[in-house]
Amino acid sequence: MKPSFNTKYPSIYDLKAKAKKRMPKFAFEYLDGGCNEDVNLHRNTAELREVQLLPNYLRNYEGSNLKTELFGIEYDAPFGIAPVGLQGLMWPNSPEILAKAAFNHNIPFCLSTVTTSSIERISEITEGKAWFQLYHPAKTELRDDILKRAEAAECPVLVVLCDVPTFGFRPRDIRNGLAMPPKMTLKNIIQVLGKPAWALNTLKYGQPNFETLKPYMPKGLDLKQLGKFMDETFSGRLNEERIKPIRDMWKGKLVLKGVASMEDAEAAIRLGFDGIIVSNHGGRQLDAGESTIKPLERIVEKYGDQITIMMDSGIRTGPDIARTMASGAKFTFMGRSFMYGVGALGKQGGDHTIGLLKTELQQILEQLCCKQVSDLPNHLIK
Repeated sequence: MKPSFNTKYPSIYDLKAKAKKRMPKFAFEYLDGGCNEDVNLHRNTAELREVQLLPNYLRNYEGSNLKTELFGIEYDAPFGIAPVGLQGLMWPNSPEILAKAAFNHNIPFCLSTVTTSSIERISEITEGKAWFQLYHPAKTELRDDILKRAEAAECPVLVVLCDVPTFGFRPRDIRNGLAMPPKMTLKNIIQVLGKPAWALNTLKYGQPNFETLKPYMPKGLDLKQLGKFMDETFSGRLNEERIKPIRDMWKGKLVLKGVASMEDAEAAIRLGFDGIIVSNHGGRQLDAGESTIKPLERIVEKYGDQITIMMDSGIRTGPDIARTMASGAKFTFMGRSFMYGVGALGKQGGDHTIGLLKTELQQILEQLCCKQVSDLPNHLIK
C-alpha cells in the first residue's frame, strides 16, 4: 500500500506532538483539553478502543472500497471534518486549509458558527458543499438571517448543536484568559514569541475573528464586551418550540448534533431531523457523562432503521473509524485529529491527515476481508 501522506508523521500522535511544539501553549491547550478533570475526554477514546473486530483470512477477496453514501451524496471516505470553534486561533487560516482539503478529497467539511471563517468564504472554497453548524441565536431575526446566508451559500446540511446549554468549565482556558482575540498577558506574549511559525502566519492572515458573526457585532468590542455580546447573542438550550421553526425554514438536510441519550434520539425523529450525531462535544461539556460509544450502541439498536446515525468525539484514527462504524454509525466526524494536522504541517496538514486516515482505514478493511465500510458491523465481536 503506497502511503499518501508524509511518512515523517505516520500517526495522528506524531502530528499531535509536532503541533504542540509549533502552537502557543494557550492555543494547544484549548485544542487538546476537555472540561473539569478531563475524565470524559479520555473515556471517549479508551472505551471506543475496547471495541474489537473479527478478521476473516480465508475468504475470496477482491479489494475494499471506502466510498460511502450519506444523504444522497457519495463521499470518498466515511469520515468528515467536524465543526471546531476558534480554529484560526489554534492555527492561522486553518478553516480554509481544511475546507480546501475536504473538497479535494470529497469528504464533508462542517463549519462552526463560532469559528474564524465566514459561511460565504467556505462556500466559495468548497463550491457550496460545506455543511454548517448552528449555535442557536437568542433572537429570531439573527437566527433567520444566518439560515438565509447558509441557504444562499448552498450548504447541503444544517447541523443544529444541542449540547451547549452552558459553556463547559475548562480550567486551562480560564487560566489562559482565552477569548477572541486572545488576552495578551505577558505569559501569552512570551508563548507567542517562542512559536515563530504561528506568529508569522498570524501576521500574514490577520488576527482571528468570528467572521460569520462580524455583521452582527458592534465595532471595537473589548474582551468584557465581547463576552457579554456572546452571552446575549446565543441561547444554547434547545426545546421543541425552538427547533420547529428551523425545520420549517430549512429545506436541506437537518442534523441534530450532541445527542447522548435515547430520549433525545427519539425527539429528533419526532421533530423531523434527517440525522443525528451522537456526540459529547469531544468531552468538553460534561465530565461526568458517558463516552459516546455507549449511547451510540443503544441508539443504533433501537433507532438505526429510522434515522441516519453518525458519531464524533473520541475518534482519532483509522482503526477508531472502523470501530465506530462496526458499532453501527453510518458516518464519523473528527475535529482534533485534523487540527493536529494543520498545527503540525500548516497548509499540508489537511491533505496529510485525510491521506493518513484513508490509508489506516483501508488497511483495516483489507485485514478484515471487508469489501466496503457498510459491512463493518458484520465484523463486530459482541
